[in-house]
Amino acid sequence: MDEVKVLSPATVSNVVCGFDCLGFALEGPRDEMTVRKIDEPLVRIINRDDYGLPDDPAKNVAGVALRALIGTAQIDFGFEVEITKHIKPGSGIGSSSASSCGAVVAANRLLNDRFSKIELVDFAMEGEKLASGAKHADNVAPCIFGGFTLVRSVEPLDIVTLDFPPLFATVIHPQIEIKTSEARAILPQMVPLKDAVRNWSNLGSFVAALAKGDHELLSRSMDDMIVEPARKSLIPKFDEVKAASLAAGALGGGISGSGPSIFMLSKTHDAAEMVETAMHDLYSKTGIEFNIYLSKICPEGVRFI
Repeated sequence: MDEVKVLSPATVSNVVCGFDCLGFALEGPRDEMTVRKIDEPLVRIINRDDYGLPDDPAKNVAGVALRALIGTAQIDFGFEVEITKHIKPGSGIGSSSASSCGAVVAANRLLNDRFSKIELVDFAMEGEKLASGAKHADNVAPCIFGGFTLVRSVEPLDIVTLDFPPLFATVIHPQIEIKTSEARAILPQMVPLKDAVRNWSNLGSFVAALAKGDHELLSRSMDDMIVEPARKSLIPKFDEVKAASLAAGALGGGISGSGPSIFMLSKTHDAAEMVETAMHDLYSKTGIEFNIYLSKICPEGVRFI
């Protein structure tokens, strides 16, 4: 086998109460990627979209992740990567992680699956470090493992896959860009102990709610005292979108990643459609272009085609 094609999914990270540790995979949108072996021991990037991303592998997240894999594998050949992105960079739904993860998962198949999923997460995190300035796994873990994942530790890397009931996500993406590095820079460096305790408690109850299929507890747990208050001013009409979505029947939600996307979780597809309508009606009055995605929480990460 000299070539493989994959679809790499969008992801939602933080999930309100799980900053830098909690995330889930969406059914769509997905980036399309083709990775093939080349004789030269290097990485070649070919962008097949109009986002103007660099083709220099040292400046492209897929290239950085692949170089990390190549360095560990100690192989005498390289990879060419064709990328058609359907997840807009800076969207807050894991655009950089989709590129990093798709590249390393595809390359690993060409290496006869030499590396485990957790090792692939480690390689993909190098791409995240390039994109955001921090080595975090809350997007790359669900992108590779699928479903809901909890990053218990980064050093050493420890990923926990979580059981979850059927859930549907409605995600609105205002067509503005928020760079992850800039969104991280505005976060508070010190937080009151009572706020930290409240967030820890919410994260624990959120995980318990997933395991029990307790939608009421899930709803109560989606409360953030630390990150959302600092970032929501970056997103036009954030409070209004959240309030309208809850009124339409959403269980809860908040900022997806570092924004500007806003996600809301619902118990049923019908409820998620009502949330979609509420989001659309509200944002149509802003004059800001936007996309809305409705997706089940997908148990599968990067998919071969």
